[in-house]
Amino acid sequence: MGHILRNRKPFGAILLIIILIFQSISALYGGVMLILDPSGGLLQMPVVSLENSPFTNFLIPGMVLTLLLGIIPAFTAFCLIKRPRVKWVNLLNLYSDKHCGWTYSLYTGLMLIIWITVQVAIIGYGHIIQTVYASVGILITIMTLLPGVMKYYQKEDEPETGVWRTL
Repeated sequence: MGHILRNRKPFGAILLIIILIFQSISALYGGVMLILDPSGGLLQMPVVSLENSPFTNFLIPGMVLTLLLGIIPAFTAFCLIKRPRVKWVNLLNLYSDKHCGWTYSLYTGLMLIIWITVQVAIIGYGHIIQTVYASVGILITIMTLLPGVMKYYQKEDEPETGVWRTL
C-alpha cells in the first residue's frame, strides 16, 4: 500500500500539468495567429506597438511564442505525465537529480516571466493579459518548486535509454 501512495501523483503536479497545458494551448493559438498574419490583425494587435522593438512585424515574435511558450510547455506536460527516460531529453537538464519534465517546467515558468518582462520593457504595459501571463509564469515556477512536486519528480536510479520508455 505504501508503494502505491508513494507513486501517486501529488495534487500540485496535476495542477502544474493543467497550467502547462493551458499555457501551451494559448501560446500556440497566439503564436500561430501571429505567424499567419504578421501584421497582428488576426489578434487585433497593432504593428505600431512594435515601434521600439527590433521587429517590423509579429512574425519572429510569433515563431518564438509558438516554440518556446507553446511547444515546449506541451512537451513538458507530456514529460510530467509519462515520465519518459530518454538521454537526449536530458541534454538541457541542469538538475541531474530531477526528471527532465520537472526541469523543463521550471524553465517554462522562467521563460514566461522573462517573455512578459521584456515585452513590457520594449512595448510598455498595454493590456491586463500581460499581468495574467506574468502570473501564470510565477504560478508555474511556484508549483514546480513545491516540495511534494520536487520529491515526486526526483530521478530514480533507472538507466536512461535511447528509446521511449513504455508510453
